[in-house]
Amino acid sequence: MMFTRPANSKQEPSRRGVVQHDEGWFYQGQAAHRLWNKSAIGRLVGSEGLLLSSSEVIFCHEHRHLEWPFDSWLSEQLGDRPRLLEEAAILEALRVPGNRIVVHSNFEAMGLSSAAASWGLRWPSEEHPSTSEATYEVRWYHASEELDIEDLFEWSEQVREGGRMAEVLVVDDEHAVVTYRVGAVEPEGEMGAVPDDDFVTISELGESSGLDNGGSFIHFEGDWPNDRVGIPYPSGRIMDQQASELVEAMANGSAGSLSIGASILGDLLNRGLHPRPGFKYGTRWRCYDRPMGEDHAPWLVVHPAEGPVDWEGACLASRLASGVNKTWLHPLLVESEWRYLSITRPPADSRWNNPHRR
Repeated sequence: MMFTRPANSKQEPSRRGVVQHDEGWFYQGQAAHRLWNKSAIGRLVGSEGLLLSSSEVIFCHEHRHLEWPFDSWLSEQLGDRPRLLEEAAILEALRVPGNRIVVHSNFEAMGLSSAAASWGLRWPSEEHPSTSEATYEVRWYHASEELDIEDLFEWSEQVREGGRMAEVLVVDDEHAVVTYRVGAVEPEGEMGAVPDDDFVTISELGESSGLDNGGSFIHFEGDWPNDRVGIPYPSGRIMDQQASELVEAMANGSAGSLSIGASILGDLLNRGLHPRPGFKYGTRWRCYDRPMGEDHAPWLVVHPAEGPVDWEGACLASRLASGVNKTWLHPLLVESEWRYLSITRPPADSRWNNPHRR
């Protein structure tokens, strides 16, 4: 790959070896090539030196003995870039374990492609940008930032189509970092869709009593048409609001007018799953992929109106699900079909966090 000398570097190298450049900070010290060849830090510019982003300057100062470009450098940078310290914490969490990271400002010059919103590309410690393709695309957020499910889904699909995995890092006010993987998941069970005739039969069974929660109780003795619809109770069946609505709509041929909750419930049933209330897990449904009693429910599905609004809530929901060996899913409607986005903790060997708390 060919590089050109940074003709717009306006200063001679100071005694500290770092000068300002239109694209970042240009380092011409003796360690420039070693920083690139060993750790893939910055962007090597021919034989002249290394172009660093501001967050890379902080990393090199703290971990590679690089002096600040000048004494007031950090305070001046923070005046222009108030998110710089958080970005530096993200970079540190990724780099200290040995990962190679190329930040987005270097993509074009290095001929690297990515999804439009990616902040960086990541290579595992045993690989290098000069010899292999990146395995992961990275975005990062502060814990207080809004959780935009549609944007996250679109980005993760672009990353997947590019043959990579989507990785998100979240940083809080004390610069603690946690890692998640995001992507579309298609939850499926082995029980098949509920036949339309079962909904019709249920709608015609016994006397129905309205319940305070918006659902109903069907008084019925005998064999229930489909065990995945409603909750067993002596002398009948409890139907929550979504199940009652779904049964009525399916029986009357008006499935197109379902509420969001009833529509998702219908989709989960069509996927061969057995949805049950997920209250104790902080979600609307827990979903079994096999008949109840054979195994635990692998999926936790939130109602979109009840989902977390920021990354702090998303981290809490995902961590709770991980703690009970389940996968947390957020439904979203894509081209009139329900899709499901997962936000999951990665394997233990890919959980990047800060080497130390400050």
